[in-house]
Amino acid sequence: MFEDIIKLIKNKYNSENYISLHEPVFRGNEKKYLEECIDSTYVSSVGSFVDKFENLMNDITQTNRTTAVVNGTAALQAGLRLVGVKKNDEVITQALTFVATANAIAYNNAHPIFLDIDLDTMGLSPDAVSDFLEEFGEIREDGCYNKSSGRKISACMPMHTFGFPVHLDELVKVCDLWKIPIVEDAAESLGSEYKGKPTGSYGEVGAFSFNGNKIVTAGAGGAITTNNIKIGERAKFLTTTAKEPGTIEFIHNELGYNFRMPNINAALACAQLEQLPVFLDNKRSLAKDYELFFREKGIKFRTETNNTKANYWLMCVELENKSDYDYFLKHTNDSKVMTRPVWELMFKLPMYNNCQRDSQKNALFLKERIINIPSGVR
Repeated sequence: MFEDIIKLIKNKYNSENYISLHEPVFRGNEKKYLEECIDSTYVSSVGSFVDKFENLMNDITQTNRTTAVVNGTAALQAGLRLVGVKKNDEVITQALTFVATANAIAYNNAHPIFLDIDLDTMGLSPDAVSDFLEEFGEIREDGCYNKSSGRKISACMPMHTFGFPVHLDELVKVCDLWKIPIVEDAAESLGSEYKGKPTGSYGEVGAFSFNGNKIVTAGAGGAITTNNIKIGERAKFLTTTAKEPGTIEFIHNELGYNFRMPNINAALACAQLEQLPVFLDNKRSLAKDYELFFREKGIKFRTETNNTKANYWLMCVELENKSDYDYFLKHTNDSKVMTRPVWELMFKLPMYNNCQRDSQKNALFLKERIINIPSGVR
């Protein structure tokens, strides 16, 4: 059976060479825009491609204001500050995620609370958030507090795992009830939709990544999206060293970040964003082929949930026993087909093992079963 899987993947990518999880594909205006950027001499933190990138992201995410930044982690870090997270506050998030999610909280000198995921989305569970807040939450005049720690819970940060949207309506309802703003970790979900609306448009702030392995890459880059114009203006201000605009003097009246995306990266990103619809169609076609194949093999292939449209950034299978799981990982990688396990759960990392968490039943279950398979544009 596993030989058939390797054969299928090599046929799909028409290659006997090493097949990675998600290689970037450059078939559009990448070289043209990079040459234009170099010819303009504006290769650093200002330039026409930064403006173009931000406008394209506004259109794609259906939000009012985008700020281009250096990477997705910076977008998350600044996004949390934008919604009011301060030192010693707490942020609700999930343990099954890339470490940047938790690190962005720690960079704000705040504390993560790790709550369980839903089995169908692999993302933060609204029921788990509601149960936690019913037990530990306390509404005060200035927001929600954790009765067990005495700290303010200043944000909730769900992550759309592998591009599969969490149950956003339910989560928004819970967080509104408890007066907790949402920062969407949409790093992996560019092009994904929940009930016809793009991810990154539901929270007070959305954060995206354009790393080399994402569905669209800038080489390195990130974006902060919001529908709140004031938050958007402040995002640009904070991420450009908090320099007062409209003056040639170097006036910085609060601590800011040098998080600006260089124009040369934005040039690459613009060419990639122009191809996003084609990339999405290509990946959804691959996902359909995978689903049919794995169904015949009796293996569960992860598909989008009702009322969502996933970008299928990283596709994955769910294996039922440890021996198959271990053999699949070893045999595929030995055969030059890259597969990988999901990340280590955050509360098992030394810097986060004392953080408050719930049972993590679903996260622990999926950690031992989910494997990512090659998912790049063919």
